[in-house]
Amino acid sequence: MKKAMILALALVASASLFTATAAKKKTVVKNESAAVKEPVKLTNGSDSLSYAAGMSVTDGLITYLVQQQGVDTAYIADFVKGFQLVINGGNDPKLTAYAAGMDIGKQVKNRMIPDMTKEFTDTPDSIVPSLLYRGFTDALVKDSSVFKQEVAEQLFKDKQVSNKAAKEEKLYGANRDAGRKFLAENAKKEGVITLPSGLQYKVLVKGDGPVPTMNDKVQVNYEGRLVDGTVFDASAKHGDKPIEFKPNQVIKGWTEALTMMPVGSTWQLFIPYELAYGERDSGQIKPFSALIFDVQLVGIADK
Repeated sequence: MKKAMILALALVASASLFTATAAKKKTVVKNESAAVKEPVKLTNGSDSLSYAAGMSVTDGLITYLVQQQGVDTAYIADFVKGFQLVINGGNDPKLTAYAAGMDIGKQVKNRMIPDMTKEFTDTPDSIVPSLLYRGFTDALVKDSSVFKQEVAEQLFKDKQVSNKAAKEEKLYGANRDAGRKFLAENAKKEGVITLPSGLQYKVLVKGDGPVPTMNDKVQVNYEGRLVDGTVFDASAKHGDKPIEFKPNQVIKGWTEALTMMPVGSTWQLFIPYELAYGERDSGQIKPFSALIFDVQLVGIADK
């Protein structure tokens, strides 16, 4: 998470232009005219090339400033002032630090805060922007009067873990419990075999062909359902030919079953979420979903 945060903060917009006027004045005068400018003198081809290049590279910049940077076109004169302040500032370390602060501040406000707010939605805790900003700046100036850096990092990490678990329980706990209940009852049914991994299967048609290895390309027809009977996928939806793939390219429950099935077999698989899509949200397949598949192993390619 720490690395991701640093990367997010380091992500500077592709056109690295910013307004630094606020460092010099408290108010902005709308539609303020630029200062009197020196007349342009183009005395040779290089002069013309350079001036034309400057104009050319602004193509699309106004749209970018409005859509990506949130700049009001009424303040373009102030944008120009900020641009010139940087261009004319040379290597002034104060200006460099100030400009970087504006860039990072925008990243934190417009990207990090919304992302963190979303992360902690539906959890026991929430993000208070003003305190996040204060913690951010206190850390930078080495103020450890509230928390030492390592304590703050560990607290945040622990809160992420505990709140993620609470959020998952609130949103998907019932789904997980329904899957576990289904599998427990299903294990008692006639013909259902439960493997040490938790995978359950029932042989519908017993084949007598070869058993695929991990690296064989198998040819399969299938239908996938949730434990409530909802069909979420089927090979028939993808054409009239069997689907081809290697057993090591699919979910764990499929991998285990396919490397046990003789060609010509049709098995019904009952897969716990740990051997399916786990905690991921995959459209119709919500986190912690147990799945049911009818799988027909038609053949092995090139055999």
